Amino acid sequence: MAGKTILIQSEVLGRGNDELGMLLMSKFLGTLSDSQEKPESLVFWNSGVKLVVQGSWALAHLKKLEPQGVAILACGTCLDFFGLTDKIAVGKPTTMVESVRSILNTDMVCL
Repeated sequence: MAGKTILIQSEVLGRGNDELGMLLMSKFLGTLSDSQEKPESLVFWNSGVKLVVQGSWALAHLKKLEPQGVAILACGTCLDFFGLTDKIAVGKPTTMVESVRSILNTDMVCL
């Protein structure tokens, strides 16, 4: 059975109210870090990369997932675009080739 890759495309979960979206993303990542089942990887694109850098409110959740075998992959182009390449605090920068490979080799869920 293939693992799962979760594609996180934003700092918030859902559309509408960003305050609610941040609360939902926090609850999602916290619940995921406490769950018995884990995805193979989390791929962060677009403004989602802001969750993996210094000062992010999500670091505690993500730092709990990484040692549990979850690959934390942050789009290198996105990190560069936002000027965050040197501020990554969890996971590793990735290329589009690596991201696509991860997505194609697993079941994917987009957030």
